[in-house]
Amino acid sequence: MITTLLACLIAFFFALNIGASGAAASMGIAYGSGAVKRKKVALLICGIGIFLGAILGGEEVVKTLGSEIVPKNIISINIALIILGSASVSLFLANLSGIPLSTSEVIVGAIVGVGIAFKVLFVNTLVIIVMYWLLVPLIAFILAFVSNKGIQKINKKFPFLNEGKWPKILVLLVIITGFLEAFSAGMNNVANAVGPLVAAGIISLDQGTFTGGFFVALGAIFLGGKVIETNGKKITNLSLLQGGTVSGIGASLVIIASLFGIPVPHTQVTTCSILDVGASELGREIWKKAIIAKLIKTWVISPLFSLVISYNLIKLFIDFDFSGIVLLFAFVVIVYLIGLWNPREITHPVYKERVGGSSQKL
Repeated sequence: MITTLLACLIAFFFALNIGASGAAASMGIAYGSGAVKRKKVALLICGIGIFLGAILGGEEVVKTLGSEIVPKNIISINIALIILGSASVSLFLANLSGIPLSTSEVIVGAIVGVGIAFKVLFVNTLVIIVMYWLLVPLIAFILAFVSNKGIQKINKKFPFLNEGKWPKILVLLVIITGFLEAFSAGMNNVANAVGPLVAAGIISLDQGTFTGGFFVALGAIFLGGKVIETNGKKITNLSLLQGGTVSGIGASLVIIASLFGIPVPHTQVTTCSILDVGASELGREIWKKAIIAKLIKTWVISPLFSLVISYNLIKLFIDFDFSGIVLLFAFVVIVYLIGLWNPREITHPVYKERVGGSSQKL
């Protein structure tokens, strides 16, 4: 009973943090551009979108995390607690070392660590997930790059589009795409918190998407103020048309991935879309070491960190094997040192104004 309660508390706390960090940023463009002037209204719209996305379309990703990476029958209450605990510890330690992690990647990594420990892992599903992790952000970057080139030509050829009634239409576009981005976050991210609970039989699939969506939405509404403020300020120099395009591309790709049950790093998709602005204006200048370093840190360290932690927790508390303690300690030290790795930042004024430099949170 205590283990079940603890697993639920960790899961719902994890959900609150998902909403407060990544999901709350969904309405960042709408708020930062002034399309939605009041922060509380922007967060409320975000919360509604997240909740609807979770209950209407969050089931497929929950199924994937609960039964398609490792067999469902090995995820007991204790294993669910280890998975959720590993993901939470990973995020906590990463925050201390200054490395931004993806919640989708840390939860998948934790599940994979369990599969390796029990020597039962559905490799085909894992390969597909990793392919999505690589391809979806790349596709987002390409689509946004091409779109932004078109937007630049339109603005030069038809400057009057920034006058009259057009801004009102663009304001509505940005709000709608921001809502859809929040909707996609609910579809994809709710599984990160409740997938292990559903797999362990603690709650049903419907209960998981409803409760998980509720807590993710609460996190966005009540704890996402600083994130949306920061995110909004970074992107205020995006035009309304650029902002709507970025949100629309990110939302579309994450919704498609969610329909196929694939957990994807939502904020990394949005980041790659935003980077297109700098790439379309600076060209090769965008590929400075700081950007490459941040992407490597996030995409590589996220799943490996939680994988190592969950694997060693299984060995320690299930198999009573203490041989992995040295490995775990060494890995934490390496990750901390990587967190201190801070290559030369981009100093180009256009990049700093339009893209936000290294401060963009992945």
